Amino acid sequence: MSGAALGIEIVVVFFLALFLLHRYGDFKKQHKMVLFGTLLAWYLCFLIVFILPLDVSTTIYKQCKIDNEEHSTNSAVTVHSNQSTRNDSTTPAGLRKECYKPWSYIPDGIMPIFWRVVYWTSQCLTWLLLPFMQSYARSGGFSITGKIKTALIENAIYYGTYLLIFGSLLIYVAVHPNLIGHLDWYQLQTIGITAANTWGLFLLVLLLGYGLVEIPRSYWNASRRGHLLMKTYFKAAKLMTEKADAEESLEDAMEEVRKVSECIKYNHPLRKNIDTILKKCPTEYQEKMGRNMDDYEDFDEKQNVYPSEKSLVKLHKQVIYAVQRHNRTRVQWQILLETAFHLEDVAKNETSGTHQFVRSCTPQEPEGFISRYLYTPTVEWYWECLLRQWCYRILAVTLTLFSVAVVWSECTFFSTQPVLSLFAVFIQLAEKTYNYLYIEMACFLTIFFLCTCVYSTVFRIRVFNYYYLASHHQTDAYSLQFSGMLFCRLTPPLCLNFLGLIHMDSAISHQNREQTAYTSIMGSMRVLSFIADGFYIYYPMLIVLLCIATYFSLGTRCLNLLGFQQFVGDNDMTSDLIDEGKELIRREKRKRQRVEDGENRRREWKERYGNQREDYTRNRNVQSSEMKETNYSDTNNSNRQAMKYTRSNNRPERDRIELLQEAEPMDFNAETFADDPLDAEAGRHPAVGRYLSMSRSRIFDDV
Repeated sequence: MSGAALGIEIVVVFFLALFLLHRYGDFKKQHKMVLFGTLLAWYLCFLIVFILPLDVSTTIYKQCKIDNEEHSTNSAVTVHSNQSTRNDSTTPAGLRKECYKPWSYIPDGIMPIFWRVVYWTSQCLTWLLLPFMQSYARSGGFSITGKIKTALIENAIYYGTYLLIFGSLLIYVAVHPNLIGHLDWYQLQTIGITAANTWGLFLLVLLLGYGLVEIPRSYWNASRRGHLLMKTYFKAAKLMTEKADAEESLEDAMEEVRKVSECIKYNHPLRKNIDTILKKCPTEYQEKMGRNMDDYEDFDEKQNVYPSEKSLVKLHKQVIYAVQRHNRTRVQWQILLETAFHLEDVAKNETSGTHQFVRSCTPQEPEGFISRYLYTPTVEWYWECLLRQWCYRILAVTLTLFSVAVVWSECTFFSTQPVLSLFAVFIQLAEKTYNYLYIEMACFLTIFFLCTCVYSTVFRIRVFNYYYLASHHQTDAYSLQFSGMLFCRLTPPLCLNFLGLIHMDSAISHQNREQTAYTSIMGSMRVLSFIADGFYIYYPMLIVLLCIATYFSLGTRCLNLLGFQQFVGDNDMTSDLIDEGKELIRREKRKRQRVEDGENRRREWKERYGNQREDYTRNRNVQSSEMKETNYSDTNNSNRQAMKYTRSNNRPERDRIELLQEAEPMDFNAETFADDPLDAEAGRHPAVGRYLSMSRSRIFDDV
């Protein structure tokens, strides 16, 4: 299995990242560069999370071999010194340990190259490419040069903070030449990595302090259906306000575009910029503006005041922002509606005696194989009404214990004698028995839990609601780029912090142990002693204060006092918003039920009368053709007789014969034309048949 586990995980992680991107992104509508950048960012971050446990187990095996070599050396020295006094040269077997090779062992020389490629590629993505791509796509410029200029200006804050930290560390090293003899490339590389990790750890602790409390509490509150439903009503009221503002902003932007589009005609030099803006508008607005265009007028025939290119750039950016905000609120509103409908259905089905889960509204997404055959209404009732709340409570208690262990370990991981970090204790106990599978699973679950607490906090806090991750291809391109940028920026310092928790980072634990390949790529933090011995050790203790503040909802209460409506149970404003959201959900449910009832009635009408109409139409067509042949033969005979016996004064008779030739059979029915438009006879009167068909097919439109 030499290196096979690494190759298998590389392939599996790639398909995992591709599957998640397909679930959240849209391969058909979104730009290929956006999808490629997001896929690469997610893939590299997932590789760090999945491969780091293999690096830990391989390092433990190498440490065991080093210990055996040291024991062998000491034993040889002891035997050589005792040969002069006695002739017993047996090696003490108790000093030697048997090292078991892990199943996922990675040969020497592979991991350093692997981590170097993964780390520096992810850093280039998060600090250079992804922010630039995000600002470039959101820029209002019409040329490549203008977009690049705007993107560089907008990302100056990111580049500035990074360069400020890097410059400060560089000045510190230059002022204290006693730390190192001279600066070389390796030490500059270490300073750059330290600057990135310092920035990431600063943000990491703030997000982790919130997530360690809020994640377990969210699962506990999810088991309280009444509380969760009230909070959903509250979110609906707030989101409806934001959705109305977004629609109003979009209407204002479209009105500005309409005025500019009517002012600048087809032969104006700035018309191509107007066409670029129109492509960013929704389809219904494009069609509306296209109908009102008078492109036959020249732009110089009227003395109009034309906008400048700078104002068009500003309008272009306004349109992009308005459309993005409108799409975001629309998607979030649909997700919130599905959640509210589901919670209301659960509350109604709890008292059901049939143990069959009945939905009030048909779900928007189609049923899959699992939902159709395995997740039956009976299984759904037992899960939603009985088992789910108890599973959530057990999960909440488990995550709470995990959070307590993380907080304790973050405050005590610098202590090596005695070992106080719980994760270090667990790993060292497994190391004695060489249980590599347990070591890898414990490392993976711990890193995964830390990543969940950090990343979910970003998309959970109201300030960051500008970005979101929605399944079923509903995530926009800006949120995908932001998620990739965030993952690449926070995953490396998070994994380095985890290695400190399990005492695998000698720069913090100050132990003479074999280093992981990941730590060796990060460089020796002892080059900057105040970072390794100060910031990395004492700053994570701030998690305790942040967890206490989150537990008592101090931030939520402060925002509520400042006028930002937050979900606080003992507040009149909260009660009013809950009532408003409940009415909004009820209104949307009635609207959806009316649409579903209309579709069901049309379907029943078609199933009930569709076959009868086809048979009736087929019989009528046969009878009509026979009647026409009979009428045609009778008419010809009448014509011959009329021409034979009447040569003059027979004008009325000829008119009567012509009318008989062009007349329709007596059993003519407009349904013949509506139901079988491809019939030859139906094609003779398309207008009448189409009109009657529309009137009959919309019989339930007013219901």
